[in-house]
Amino acid sequence: MINVGIVGAAGYSGAELIKLLLNHPEAEILKLFGHSSAGNRIEDVYISLRGMISLEIEAFDETALSGIDLLFVALPSGSSMKVIEKACAAGVKVIDLGGDFRLNDKVVFSKYYKHEHTAPELLNEAVYGLSEWNENKIASAQLIANPGCYPTSILLALIPLLKNNLLKDELISIVSYSGTSGAGKSSSSNMMFSEVNESVRAYKVGEHQHIPEIKQYLKLFTGVEHKFSFVPHLLPVTRGIYSTIHVNLKGGVTEESISETFKSYYEDAPFMRMTYPSIPEMKDVLHTNFCDIGFKLYENNSLVLFSTIDNLVKGAAGQAIQNMNIMFGLAQTEGLLNCSKKKKLQTI
Repeated sequence: MINVGIVGAAGYSGAELIKLLLNHPEAEILKLFGHSSAGNRIEDVYISLRGMISLEIEAFDETALSGIDLLFVALPSGSSMKVIEKACAAGVKVIDLGGDFRLNDKVVFSKYYKHEHTAPELLNEAVYGLSEWNENKIASAQLIANPGCYPTSILLALIPLLKNNLLKDELISIVSYSGTSGAGKSSSSNMMFSEVNESVRAYKVGEHQHIPEIKQYLKLFTGVEHKFSFVPHLLPVTRGIYSTIHVNLKGGVTEESISETFKSYYEDAPFMRMTYPSIPEMKDVLHTNFCDIGFKLYENNSLVLFSTIDNLVKGAAGQAIQNMNIMFGLAQTEGLLNCSKKKKLQTI
């Protein structure tokens, strides 16, 4: 049994982790940690968890790490560094759902995340947790940097085509849409229902923190540094990511060769679903760990890729559990596809 702790348990990703882990046959939630929520019971913060789990949220202290095999950290950027330093020093495996350890350059990190990195010695120790593309390194890692939600949808769609050298060396245009839960639970007037309802808006154009992440890992997994534009948008929905990617293909690339390319890389990947010739819809991946990918090829060798995930599952908690399964030698689907078993109520 894997004994886990969750830091940031009262946030959206933390709550999603709890719900998924309660259905995991090989994991036991030992401790829940929080800051402003410390002293409350998780079932009082999330009424939906009543009758499923009963644990008090504690303030984090490294002495509370005793008995924990794996620590999930679901904190806003800048808040996780000290926690992760202490956990790593104590020999505890860590999966960070935030952005603090995704980039290997502290200068680039400071530019996009707007604060200094206080644990730069761990940047080169962290393994990027894109499960379908980094399984071997994930299996032996102590610290996993869980990918961002936008990069997950984008990288999974682009990497196969770049690895097979199907794209022209031209600008890749990426337009993505996210539900409001991607911003976390912190209050902001521009995230109020009356501000986002019946509207769509672009935000952080040219300065989004996921831009260097997309750039770094496109190059890492393909060996090619492609130019791209990335424009994120906010949708008036709670959850979900939808990315539309425009690329130009080299001559002679057919629909069949595109399909075969994706099949060759993802045929055995349990959470990758190709929808071609249909265009995927966001509603079909909500509350799942699937990534659905489709495409449309035009006569002028212009290709449009469509990729959609649930930002709280495949874009956060689900992929984190997929990575946990890899780290501990379990099937990647454990606790994510077979969710019919109910576990005994946990209490402390």
